[in-house]
Amino acid sequence: MDTQTKLDILSRDAQYDLSCACGTKNPAEHRKRNATGSGWLYPTTTASGGAGIILKTLLGNRCVNDCKYCPLRNDQDYRPVALSPKEMASFFYEFQSKRPLLGLFISSAVLGCPDHTMALLIETARLLRVQHRYRGYIHMKIIPGCSKESIDEALKYASALSLNIETPGAEHFGKLSHAKNYEADILQPLTYLASRTSKGSRYEKVHTSSQFIVGASDEMDKEILLYTSRMYKELHFGRLYFSAYQRGLGDHSIPGEHVIERPAQLELFDELGQPESSHASLNREHRLYQADWLLRRYGFAYEDLLFGENGNLNLDRDPKLVWAQANPQFYPLSIKKAPRDALLRVPGLGPTYVNRIVKSRRSSPLSNLEDLKLPISVLEKARPFLTI
Repeated sequence: MDTQTKLDILSRDAQYDLSCACGTKNPAEHRKRNATGSGWLYPTTTASGGAGIILKTLLGNRCVNDCKYCPLRNDQDYRPVALSPKEMASFFYEFQSKRPLLGLFISSAVLGCPDHTMALLIETARLLRVQHRYRGYIHMKIIPGCSKESIDEALKYASALSLNIETPGAEHFGKLSHAKNYEADILQPLTYLASRTSKGSRYEKVHTSSQFIVGASDEMDKEILLYTSRMYKELHFGRLYFSAYQRGLGDHSIPGEHVIERPAQLELFDELGQPESSHASLNREHRLYQADWLLRRYGFAYEDLLFGENGNLNLDRDPKLVWAQANPQFYPLSIKKAPRDALLRVPGLGPTYVNRIVKSRRSSPLSNLEDLKLPISVLEKARPFLTI
């Protein structure tokens, strides 16, 4: 096969990584497949606040692992394809020269063994940096079970590194894979990556992230968010993502394409212990992202988050509103006097609007809530919790 044909197959297989699946109401912020079929274009925001588009694709799709949530696991029947580092580096460099891109997100199935796969990913990045003199963004996936030496080599060329934690704990992990060891293949590399990118280290500017597969096991939201909180506080990871595991995933409209079935022993669990619908699964993912924002941007602690008797977040109300309704003694807050961190606990108000309120009350007197000049939908949501 030529490079374009390989990329077409690999980009189809790359759809199974559903990062940012919940998306937003703005179609411009959703991922979409490149018109040439060579990868997925992901809108993203950089650590400095800038926006851009990342091309995401796989280097290879034939995996040796048995992860039950993954359509590319080793017991499935599909066409094995892999690009050489030279093919991938040359393709991306030519592609990005024709349209503005923030960078490349490159991942791969485990091809043979973790360190061999890492060597291929690293060589791709090295060719881009050294041979093509590419100075843009390169996000590289760390392969579970790889050596410390592989991580050190990846740090030389990557702008960002990620390794999926997958589940909150070994018990849940054991239900999804027998080929990987949670402690040795996941936790130890995550901890080592954190140590090599810690503040004051040589690679402190390399962004780190990880991802949970939500609903593939019977884990609870409170377990996921406890691990999330600890990864932020103890490992200082830059960002955590949540990917809802969904039934019937894949593009089955392609003539002759093998339909990948979810294994019968793997179920999605909703809050009643029943198989979860795709809508409920994505709604759960959305609530986890909202709780994650509370931890990262709104000054909430894990202990502030409220869960139902089933250990999960409320699917009908966002977690900040749940907290506000459970703590009526905290409100109403004075828009003239309340400190910034208190205003961040008002439903509907995020950092942007809170900063606007703080700035407005310094420069001009506020006589009513309408003086805040907030969008009507935001103001109506916040009104019950504010006072002049």
